[in-house]
Amino acid sequence: MSQEDLFKLALNLQDPWYIESIEFSAAKKQLDIHIDFIPGSRFECSNCKTQDNCIHDTKDKVWRHLNFFQFKAFIHARVPRTVCQKCGSIRLIDVPWARKSTGFTLLMDALILLFAQNMPISGVAEIIDEHDTRIWRVLSYYIPESRSKEDHSQVKIVGVDETSCAKFHKYVSLFVDLDDNKVLYACEGKDASVISSFKKDLEAHDGASENIEMFCSDMSPAFISGITEQFPGSSLTFDKFHVMKMVNEAVDQVRREEQHQNAELKNTRYMWLKNPNDLSLAEKEKLGSLKDMNLLTSKAYNFKLSLKDFWTFNDKLLAEDFLKKWYYWATHSQIEPIINVAKTIKSHWSGVINYAETKISNGVLEGINSMVQSAKSSARGFRTTKNIILIIYLRLGKLQFNLPT
Repeated sequence: MSQEDLFKLALNLQDPWYIESIEFSAAKKQLDIHIDFIPGSRFECSNCKTQDNCIHDTKDKVWRHLNFFQFKAFIHARVPRTVCQKCGSIRLIDVPWARKSTGFTLLMDALILLFAQNMPISGVAEIIDEHDTRIWRVLSYYIPESRSKEDHSQVKIVGVDETSCAKFHKYVSLFVDLDDNKVLYACEGKDASVISSFKKDLEAHDGASENIEMFCSDMSPAFISGITEQFPGSSLTFDKFHVMKMVNEAVDQVRREEQHQNAELKNTRYMWLKNPNDLSLAEKEKLGSLKDMNLLTSKAYNFKLSLKDFWTFNDKLLAEDFLKKWYYWATHSQIEPIINVAKTIKSHWSGVINYAETKISNGVLEGINSMVQSAKSSARGFRTTKNIILIIYLRLGKLQFNLPT
């Protein structure tokens, strides 16, 4: 088998295409593969798909292909323009190894998508030795194209949360299918309008608002009003992670205020935020000695530990009875931050109690938020909100790409 035949097989070329020549330059570290077609060949119209059209003329094109070992590889071809016998248009044909108006082969596109799922875009650009704007162009084509084929008709349980994506208070709201743990929709903003935006996107992907049985969110008034208005038939469960975060913030507020009178509390912030099982031996000993001081911080910490038991109830009536007792205890604690938390829970009572039945939470969204924040802090070349949303879809949307492997 000749090297031309070998490369034709590797590129999966079919007649009338063949390998005309192969040039290798060690000095340029480059492999150039020249493809041509058999004289007299006829092609399909790229506009109306009519077969067997005559060639009008050709245009020389170049595509970047997968590296050949450490050497860049390029495919060169003269691409026919056909005169369509049906629609009368004169257009470049669609070549089998690349999509239209791109400088990469399909295999190169597939490699870029694979790398981008697991690496910073700047790292992908460095590996293939191309500017990152070319990488973003590939992602900007395939991700929306794949999303356009998504079917959301079976979505019933949705988690919604916002995450900071840039300076100057820019946010992205994320909607996740909590049954499938995949991002359904992401958009800029965090006001009530993002709920209506999600509804439109859901319906555009064969979903139906009346099919959504449950939402899980934080206590954002914008989310609550948007869900109530746009999805009136769904129930709302408030995310337990946000409720416990609110209690943790109250405990830390008590600690910060009390440390002015007791220097022993300085540098103990993270100890109070941990659960007892997560404490090191030294932290357990330190916590025990602080509890012996009868501190307000210790009392606030006990409210946190007590509230954790609420999430273990499976019976809604028992859960509500427990929360009523906790609420009474908290509102009579004389610890202002704890009282404020109790009042906030009271004003969102049904959504908190619903957890006993639904058992849904936004834990998967917490992981997504961590990914977005990590991306920001390591400056991985996202630059724009649009790019962040593309990466969220790519890595967490479980999208299917119709590309060669």
